Amino acid sequence: MMHTNMMFYIEADYLNKLAIKYRESYHEAKPFPHIIIDNFLPEFILESILDEFPRVDKIDWQKFDASAEKKLASKNELQMGDTTRFLLYQLNSSIFINFLENLTGIDGLIPDPHFEGGGLHQIERGGYLKIHADFNWHRKLRLDRRLNLLLYLNKNWQEEYGGHLELWDQQMSSCVKKILPVFNRCVIFNTTDSSYHGHPEPLNSPQGLTRKSLALYYYSNGRPSTEISSPHSTMFRVRPGEYQLLEKNKNSLGLTAKTTLKKLLPPILIDAGKYLRHKAGI
Repeated sequence: MMHTNMMFYIEADYLNKLAIKYRESYHEAKPFPHIIIDNFLPEFILESILDEFPRVDKIDWQKFDASAEKKLASKNELQMGDTTRFLLYQLNSSIFINFLENLTGIDGLIPDPHFEGGGLHQIERGGYLKIHADFNWHRKLRLDRRLNLLLYLNKNWQEEYGGHLELWDQQMSSCVKKILPVFNRCVIFNTTDSSYHGHPEPLNSPQGLTRKSLALYYYSNGRPSTEISSPHSTMFRVRPGEYQLLEKNKNSLGLTAKTTLKKLLPPILIDAGKYLRHKAGI
């Protein structure tokens, strides 16, 4: 990592060594291909980004407050600090794309300069993001979503604060891995219709201490035939026992668990006609 007055670039040799070190573990990881890399970048870089990370009341955050998610997000570069923007540009560079391709074996990866759904994420005490599979289609770029990269910015984060990233199996029967969002931890994973993940338990951090992260997503023009599905939005899933809990706690209006469940699970936006038109470039 080279730097001058906080300007820096990620060295190709460093990334190449990481790809070689982790590619086997990446492909063998359960419940779907992923890797966790601690101390991913020199601390001074992320400390600078943490210093300029916008507080809850300082920018026009996009606010999500629903049964399935309660969080803040911003993809607006003009609301980000200089160091943050420069790092995001580096993570979208050809050097970094080469690293991701070598690590994951996915060729032809394309970064998203619009940071759709990504950028800055922040979750306050009590916030959450229920288990889900990500949206699979970038409407503007007309590309298939293939990879997620999450970089955590939480210094001195304690186990009891929660906020774990959970990875679930395809059957939604069990959580296979729980990842504490500690400072300078990078998580990279394949995104398919069955790569179920999330932060489902309400955050238990001290009041005023938020869960902060950077998120970047990567795409390709097409995907393996075994992964193809029509374009859809985020697909939320219910964990074992949650359906029964909804039934048990039906509200005073007499809503059944089925009705309540519809509130928890937003409609999957599938439009085969649009999909075909997108693919045809119409």
